[in-house]
Amino acid sequence: MAKKIFVLDTNVILHDHKAIRHFQDNNLVIPVAVIEELDKFKKGNDALAFNARGFVRDLDRITEGRMFGKDGVPIGKNAGLIKIEPNHPFPDELRDLFQDDIQDHRILATAIWVRDNHPGTFVALVTKDINLRMKSKAAGMEVQDYLTDKMDDETVEHTQNEVIDCVLPAQVMQKLTYGPTGSIKPSELPSSISGGKAGLKPNQLFRFSWSRGKEDAESMVAARYDADKREVVLVKAADAYGIRPRNIEQRFALDACLNPKVPLVSLTGGAGTGKTLLALAAALEQEKNYDQIILSRPAVVLGGQDIGFLPGDQKSKMSPYLQPLMDNLNVIKAQFSPSSRQALKIEAMLKEDKLLISPLAYIRGRSLGKVFFIIDEAQNLTPHEIKTIITRAGEGTKMVFTGDIFQIDQPYLDRWSNGVTHLGNKMDGQKLFQHVFLRKGERSELSEIASKLL
Repeated sequence: MAKKIFVLDTNVILHDHKAIRHFQDNNLVIPVAVIEELDKFKKGNDALAFNARGFVRDLDRITEGRMFGKDGVPIGKNAGLIKIEPNHPFPDELRDLFQDDIQDHRILATAIWVRDNHPGTFVALVTKDINLRMKSKAAGMEVQDYLTDKMDDETVEHTQNEVIDCVLPAQVMQKLTYGPTGSIKPSELPSSISGGKAGLKPNQLFRFSWSRGKEDAESMVAARYDADKREVVLVKAADAYGIRPRNIEQRFALDACLNPKVPLVSLTGGAGTGKTLLALAAALEQEKNYDQIILSRPAVVLGGQDIGFLPGDQKSKMSPYLQPLMDNLNVIKAQFSPSSRQALKIEAMLKEDKLLISPLAYIRGRSLGKVFFIIDEAQNLTPHEIKTIITRAGEGTKMVFTGDIFQIDQPYLDRWSNGVTHLGNKMDGQKLFQHVFLRKGERSELSEIASKLL
């Protein structure tokens, strides 16, 4: 099969600095305009800076002692060639198509030049920028999204339908609900959902109803498969620090956050479904088990600006991004009187930094031991950022990622390629991981109606 040529845009490298290793034996071209853009991102401690530096270092190792020459240099074993291509103008017939002299247009013009100078070879521009993809199509240039860590629709759909609905015989339901162990064997489940020879996957969630007919949500029973016990166990409606689940999905979420055998939890769902509130309540309920509770979220600034343009010191710059976390904390505090033991405990934890609300950028690089770590708005993280955070977990640490994959603020992420979707797919079936998708909004009746109708 003839080798293809892929021209990479800057955002592909900023998304995954190892992207050049994921094109099999095909050849790659990096326009000089991309190198110029990477130079602007290399300083700092965020993921973009890390990826910019990582790519340049890798490219420097690949080209050590060698010039790119006409065709480029080998990337590595079983890989193709890579070359830095100088900027080229648009061909005459396209010169008036785009008026602005910007880097995106220089990258597109270079990709067209590569195509025109390699007749008979498949050449495509690879970019995560939807606008640039549209411009490329307008110019007649083959263009693709970066697909290495992009999940398909079926995978995304699976993360939203992980709960199995099932009607159980009355005697089995009676045993699960009122029996002394609060559990049943997988063999007591209908054969269609018992898992067969492979068995049930760890932390599989169930929503059971009685066999006598269709029941309303309040009479349904929540259960989870415990892989250690090899039993399907009842998930009771527990409460945490004054917060009580209002539906079965919230019951699953709180159970996951309170379960010490599950150190990694992912909670997804729309606004008002209670993701962050439940995670925080569970953390406070178990505060004696942890040295610190940390709430964090990525700072996503509209327009691609850095927070440095905002006035004030670090605390005032980050205040708008961390306020939603404070709002959830205030909801919990409102369950108690100001002079109550619980309210005073929260104030003391804040003062002593045992309860810390911090931007994610300032957590990077830490080793987190015996920490309950809540990462809010995690849908704005790349798969690499999710991996970086999880690999910081020390002994006794629990991590809870919350997010809505349909409300992504990063321009080069979507519901198929963000870190939360990636996490749910890669960790599915692991005993240490549990994912819960929350559908029903519980913020208010007004919020729920607006979510459905507007």
